[in-house]
Amino acid sequence: MPDGLAQRPGDVVRSMKGDTVEVINTDAEGRLVLCDVIWYAQERFKPVAMVDLATLTGAIIIGLGHENAGVFSNDDTLCNAFLKAAGTEGEGAWRMPLAPAYDELIKSNIADMKNTGGRPAGSITAAQFLKRFVKDETPWIHLDIAGVASVKKDTDLAPKGATGWGVLALNRLIAETFEG
Repeated sequence: MPDGLAQRPGDVVRSMKGDTVEVINTDAEGRLVLCDVIWYAQERFKPVAMVDLATLTGAIIIGLGHENAGVFSNDDTLCNAFLKAAGTEGEGAWRMPLAPAYDELIKSNIADMKNTGGRPAGSITAAQFLKRFVKDETPWIHLDIAGVASVKKDTDLAPKGATGWGVLALNRLIAETFEG
C-alpha cells in the first residue's frame, strides 16, 4: 500500500449517490470514479441522454476481441440508434445484456453492492454496477472500449496505437438523433 489511507479489499466506501460499495478488487477503481461522474452529470446537467466510454474491463476483450466495443444500455431506442450509427461508420459495436440476474453477482453482505462480481460475466457485472447510478428516466449507453481503444496493427480507420474509436459513431448519433 502506498499509504495508510490507501483503499484495501474489504473497505466499504460511500458513493456520491449515497450507496455503499464493498471494495473486492482495488484494480476496479475506475468504476468507483465513473459511478460518481455518472451521478454528478445527471444531478448537475439533467441530460436528455448519456453515453460513457471507458476502457473498463479486460473481460470485454475476452468476449469480443479487438473488433467490437461492448454496448450496454437501459434504452432500446438510443441503443439501436447508436448501433446503426456505429455500423454506418464502420466502428464495430456489439450489444451486451443487462439483466437483474447479474445483480446477484455484485450483491454484498456488508454494503449495498460489491465493486466487482468476479470473473463470470465480468464486463456485464461492471456495466450492471454502473447502471445502478443511472436514473430510470435517463436513457444511457455504456461503451466498454477496452478492446478497441488501442490496437497493435493498422485498421481501416486508424493506424496502430490509439484509435479514437467511437468519435465517428457518436458524431453521427448526435447529428441524427439530437440535432436533426
